[in-house]
Amino acid sequence: MTAQFHVVFFPLMAQGHLIPTLEIVKLFSSRGLKTTIVTTKLHVPVITKSIEKTNHSGNQINISIIKFPCKEVGLPEGSESLDTLKQPDMFMKFFRGLSLLQEPFEQILQELSPDCLVADMFFPWTTNVAAKYNIPRFVFHGFCLFALCVSENIRSYKPFKDVESDSEPIVLPNFPNQIEFSKAQVPGSDLGIKDGATELFKQINEADITSYGIIINSFNELEKDYVDYYRNVCGRRAWLLGPLSLINRNKDKTLIDEHECLKWLDSKKPYSVIYACFGSVGRLSKLQLHEIALGLESSGHYFIWVVKKSEEAEKWLPEGFEERIKDKGLIIRGWAPQVSILEQESTGGFVTHCGWNSTLEAISAGVPMATLPTFAEQPFNEKLLTRVLKIGIPVGSPLSNRAVSLVKREEVSDAVKRVMEGEEAIEMRTRAKSLKKMACKAVEEGGSSYNDLTSLIDGVKAYRSQSSEAEEEHN
Repeated sequence: MTAQFHVVFFPLMAQGHLIPTLEIVKLFSSRGLKTTIVTTKLHVPVITKSIEKTNHSGNQINISIIKFPCKEVGLPEGSESLDTLKQPDMFMKFFRGLSLLQEPFEQILQELSPDCLVADMFFPWTTNVAAKYNIPRFVFHGFCLFALCVSENIRSYKPFKDVESDSEPIVLPNFPNQIEFSKAQVPGSDLGIKDGATELFKQINEADITSYGIIINSFNELEKDYVDYYRNVCGRRAWLLGPLSLINRNKDKTLIDEHECLKWLDSKKPYSVIYACFGSVGRLSKLQLHEIALGLESSGHYFIWVVKKSEEAEKWLPEGFEERIKDKGLIIRGWAPQVSILEQESTGGFVTHCGWNSTLEAISAGVPMATLPTFAEQPFNEKLLTRVLKIGIPVGSPLSNRAVSLVKREEVSDAVKRVMEGEEAIEMRTRAKSLKKMACKAVEEGGSSYNDLTSLIDGVKAYRSQSSEAEEEHN
């Protein structure tokens, strides 16, 4: 009897990476593959709850625990999630901790003896570990393919090398569509080695090249030009399996929390509410939060705004704000059912930081966006939305680094109005609704993402079969 094909998954300990990885695990499991997730003790309850229904359906998903070295890197015990870190110096300690997981992870692989490894991009050393055990390693990227193509283009051509001005627009050379950035928007300008963070990204890029390939939470129809660019110009392999938020959506509808905001949204007219949320990791300054508050208020539209619980204690809210907007707006502190909010008919637009998970959830719901990127690849995602797909309006100057430059209340208000009102808003919404249909079709049986998963599984099974035959001949 042939042993069941076994895939091990190693997600980054952060909500934005863990959640889509769990959806990929369920995908592989649904095709009859044995799956194991390697994670820290802190994340076991969340994972167990997420996979409960899958395990009950007969496709067993296993969990293997690895200890995070908090003490060794100078972090408080329990600092096992990127989302919980408050200070900038804690981030680099956390990433140093990730590199110390190599030895215990090797022991887990040795015990499990899997056929394939899917590891997060932030574990670049797993490519060499997989090679040591003669198994293929897939990289899971939390980015879209467009962002990876932009990064590779900048690395190859170094278009900012001799540019002195931070605000001068530079068009990327030999790139699909006319895409321009300023030096201020590109981390490290030419993505070279500047500090510990960019050294890490250099290692990630090198591991990408030598890995079996990458898995992307996106779909072919959304990024067709960049699928071609990545495969044919960059010469790399990629499989697009998303939108992952759509795949188990219908199965999990009974688990949706009946949050008060959904009832509030039900009482509003179609496309009358703007939703604002800036992700789980990024931190906006008090002054920026103050300006966003006044911008949302002066837009004149109903709004739901999600803020972090830690921000509740900060004195950033304008005086009398919550009293003034009590009939117009809703502030949610902490968790909100974002996918459900975006899917409500009354939601007409989304003010977003352009994190890829949030961006793709809005695309899957057919909702246009007002874009306010702050860090990492978010400025790249903004260009995809505003320049390529044309379903987004930048908040503030599209060539400025809005992580350091203050976006004024007037700019927030103007962007909200453009997304919500007039002919331009109708055209964006029409394009967004069209992309929503494509997204739904992509994950159905016979769709592009469904077929990419079939191709991936068939390919890696063939690879493992050839490797086993070669080992037998060698012995």
